[in-house]
Amino acid sequence: MRIATWNVNSLRSRIDRVEAFLQRHDIDVLALQETKAREDQLPLMGLQSLGYEVAAAGTNQWNGVAIISRAGLDDVEVGFPGQPGFGDPVAAEARALGATCGGVRVWSLYVPNGRKIGDPHYAYKLDWLTRLRAAALTWRDGDTALVGDWNIAPTDEDVFDIAQFATSTHVTPAERAAFQAFLDDGYVDVVRPHTPGPDVYTYWDYYRQRFERNRGLRIDFVLGSPSLAARTTGAFIDREERAGTGASDHAPVVVDLA
Repeated sequence: MRIATWNVNSLRSRIDRVEAFLQRHDIDVLALQETKAREDQLPLMGLQSLGYEVAAAGTNQWNGVAIISRAGLDDVEVGFPGQPGFGDPVAAEARALGATCGGVRVWSLYVPNGRKIGDPHYAYKLDWLTRLRAAALTWRDGDTALVGDWNIAPTDEDVFDIAQFATSTHVTPAERAAFQAFLDDGYVDVVRPHTPGPDVYTYWDYYRQRFERNRGLRIDFVLGSPSLAARTTGAFIDREERAGTGASDHAPVVVDLA
């Protein structure tokens, strides 16, 4: 079974790339983040003609998550138990979607960005992660994959130049501790053993030819429960998908399961 995660940065803009990616790598399950559309706005006909089912959650031109599967799509759940909202008035955001695909419980996660230290969105991000951890503890005993854009670079090696991020989000001790808590609970970064650093990233800003100069961040992850980690036979980052005209600023991450 082959699963993948990808912050696609607008599914409507990149549907051709998504369809080609699925076929090129023979993907069984693809979790998407930042789809940027309501469910009724998504171009699904081509995916369905390829044999995929689609579950999606979206509210407007921001955020949005989806799961595309040809291995079954059961027990779809929009949002995890206890997921906080944001704004005034507080509203739920389309940042988490779960489904069981071929016996694996897949969660497509788009962790809040945090914006800047001290911003209300930063506090929201930490609260969101704390509540996700509480929910994930109840999923740990099964084959569970927590996949998506975590908006955290957990080590200095995951940043092209840590000095440039000294006063930024994504690398603060609190964010890194929140990520580490999932590992302490038994979840495993199943990709890293197959993609050792340094200079291995999943995101490159469009700014100043960051991709061409490999000035990136590793912020997209597949965290597997212990039983899922034991089934992992390989993983890779499709760096070439970040190249070319019209690419997302993130590359897909692919994992093979026995």
